[in-house]
Amino acid sequence: MSEKGIVFNIQRFTLHDGPGIRTELFLKGCPLRCQWCGNPESLKGNIELGVFHSKCLSLNKCGSCKESCPDKSKLQFTHDKLSSIDSNKCRDCFICEKNCPSNAIRIWGKSMSVNECLKEILKDKGYYDRSGGGVTISGGEPLLQSDFVSLLLKNCKENSIHTCCESSLYSEWKDIEKILPFTDLIISDIKHMDTDIHKKYTGVDNYKILENLKKITSEKKELILRIPVIPGVNDDFKNIEKTADFIINELNRQIKCLQLLSFMRLGEEKYQSLGLPYKMNNLNFDRIEFQEHINKIADYFNSRGINCLVGTKEK
Repeated sequence: MSEKGIVFNIQRFTLHDGPGIRTELFLKGCPLRCQWCGNPESLKGNIELGVFHSKCLSLNKCGSCKESCPDKSKLQFTHDKLSSIDSNKCRDCFICEKNCPSNAIRIWGKSMSVNECLKEILKDKGYYDRSGGGVTISGGEPLLQSDFVSLLLKNCKENSIHTCCESSLYSEWKDIEKILPFTDLIISDIKHMDTDIHKKYTGVDNYKILENLKKITSEKKELILRIPVIPGVNDDFKNIEKTADFIINELNRQIKCLQLLSFMRLGEEKYQSLGLPYKMNNLNFDRIEFQEHINKIADYFNSRGINCLVGTKEK
């Protein structure tokens, strides 16, 4: 069992990914490439550097990154400011980040042991106890680090902490089985019911995800489903109807609730920091009309006996 995992963020006092007040750990690495992903720093499983061009003081005023880097050819500058770092040349010494006075360079990811994570989690146990909260493991895709996750969740349960795993479920069942005994709640998405469209926008088909959802409901594990509603991608009523049919006929309605998450243009600066294109950049729509459309989608699911909410908080 792995005692260490790669964590890129720990958020305390979160309210949206599970009941009560929670601590949420975000793990690096994801097999999907959803075009609307708001956390591009989660995609690669390794620790990496991001560059925030606007924060750079410039070579003329500073230049500490260039002075300290053992391989200066990996640093790329635009208008005298650091704009990117070639990850293929980077030796992962992170000296440039340590010497940057303006925090223009950021390390995405940190190797942490189960005990180090548990120490952070236990800081707020009093809040969990009073609010009915706990810990949520998210990503990226936490099941890529299933040994680490199962051991961490096991330790949480030994400390009487409610546990939640937020996963795409694009994983082998053996990895899911590792975490199930120590997981009180699973949160997952249905992004699209059509396999080809799912693959077009996420990079993978949906067969494994849908099969794992069926297995989880057969295990009687508490499950929250979400649909990230993307204009022109999965918000048509043909797809919505098929999604409802799947929940009713294949999952036997065995979900706590279905949550509709409105598309938000998130993470653009982080894409730039990693030298990645933001593929939703040209998506334009009327926000008010779109929200009204989402409300109609929620009404449709509720009319079919599926407890559906707009957003993540139950009323």
